This record gives sequence, structure tokens and C-alpha cells, in this order.
Amino acid sequence: MTRMAQALRPINLLRGLALVGAFVSSLSTALADMSDIKAKGVMTVATEDDYAPFNYIVDGQPEGFHKELLEDLQAFAKKQGFEVKQEILPWTGLLASVSSGQYDMAFTGALVTDDRLRVFNFAPPFASAQHYYVKRKGDDRIGDIASLCGKTVGLQAGSALLARLPELKKMMADKNCEIGQVVEYQSYPEAYADLANERLDYVINALISINDLVKNKGDVFEKGMAVSGAGFAAWPMPKESPELLEFATAFMKEARDGGRLAALQAKWFGEAFPDLPTDPIKDVEQFHKLAGLN
Repeated sequence: MTRMAQALRPINLLRGLALVGAFVSSLSTALADMSDIKAKGVMTVATEDDYAPFNYIVDGQPEGFHKELLEDLQAFAKKQGFEVKQEILPWTGLLASVSSGQYDMAFTGALVTDDRLRVFNFAPPFASAQHYYVKRKGDDRIGDIASLCGKTVGLQAGSALLARLPELKKMMADKNCEIGQVVEYQSYPEAYADLANERLDYVINALISINDLVKNKGDVFEKGMAVSGAGFAAWPMPKESPELLEFATAFMKEARDGGRLAALQAKWFGEAFPDLPTDPIKDVEQFHKLAGLN
């Protein structure tokens, strides 16, 4: 076993335990739905603080796409007689906290995946999460899919990106070639550092994250092409809260129909996404159909 594999074993174990805990909690805890939320007068949403451009901190204050959209969500909820309170916490354990009922909804850039759909329903997506590659600026060796074959790629360990890597392998097989070494990292900043230092040839991440990287470090990195089918970023909430899902869906419709969603997408993500699904995503079969995975 390599040193990297040894280092990643406890990380993957913790992720596995967190997922198991999410399943157990979702089965054993009485979760709040809209009647409970309205009775309390408060809905709690969990957000991150280090996931630009979705949620991050500047000079001690929240910033990003969700900071602005939270204001709209609070106004929408106020019309229905309750408040929305934000709790900021690290990503680690955030989804498990929502599944256990500690928070009502994860108000962050969570990617829709098969595993998560077994625990959560997702509100209509607010952004594309299709997977793209990023390379060093000016690296003319890399362009189309065939040029990626045999080269070293970096991804975050245990991520949704890693789970969908077989799609890229299939694209390469269609070009009669194979993927090169796959290096897993605890975080994307580490992967980007190795890419800049020429220890990697390219990195795969979701579209929004790559757009943000190139926006801020366009002198170092360059966006490549899509290496997966469609993907979606959306808000997860427990399957035991169907009325909450209806509430979130109605809020998304108002934001979409009024143009607010498109404006915030363009501001924070670098482009708008007019063709996203407008219905909630509730199961794996539906997700696979939307993502072209069938």
C-alpha cells in the first residue's frame, strides 16, 4: 500500500462512518416538516464558510451566492409567518447534521449523487455541476479527450467527482486509450498546487469551482472541456420532510421566474444556467436520466 493510500484510509473511513451515521439518523430521528417549522416559527439552514463562490467569509462576514440568496429565502419565509436562521459549520458532518434533524436543510453547494439520494431529496438545482478539467495555462499538450489519455489527474478523495470518473474512462476507451495515474487529495487547493508545480497534468472539478479558480488565477490555470455528463448542485433535505421540499421548490420557482436566480448565477458563477431541471430530484433513476447516465 502506498503512503498516499495509507494516509487516505482514515479519511475515507470517516466519510464512510459519516454516511452510515446519516442513514441511521434518518431512520431513527423524527424530522421536522413545515407544520413543525411553522409551529416553532423558525427554519434552520446549515451553510459552509469555506466553499467559494457558494459560501465563504470575508473580514469575518459571510459572502457569496448563498449569502445573497439567503436574504431572498428569509423574505419568502417571512410571508409565510416564520424566520430562517443560518448556522455556519464545516462541511465535515454537515449532511449528517441535516439528516439527523439538527438542521432543516443544507443551504450550500451540495452535488447530487446516488448515495445522497438514498438519504435526501434535492430541491430543483441552482447550478450546473458538470465535471470539467483544468490545466496549466498554456499547456498545449492538452486539449481534447484523447490528449488526456495516459496523463496524471488529480481529484478530491471520496468526492462525487471521483465516483463519476468512469464516464471519462468510457470517453477515453472510445478513443482507444486509457486514463493515466489518478492521484487523490484531501482538498482541492492541494491538487491545484501540485498542478501548478507540474506534479499533475490536469485536475477534474465541478464547473462552478473551475470557473471560480480561473476567474481568480487565470494567469496560472486554464479551463478545459467537459469530462462527464450533466451534474447538478442543489440543496439536500431529509426524505421525511416532503412539505419542506415543496416550500424550497416554490422558492426556487419565484427566484427563477423573477430573474433573480439568473442574475446571481451570472454574478457568482460566471454564467447563467437556463436549462436546469425545474423539478426536485428525488431518486437515483430520475437523476441518472437527467444526467444522461442511463
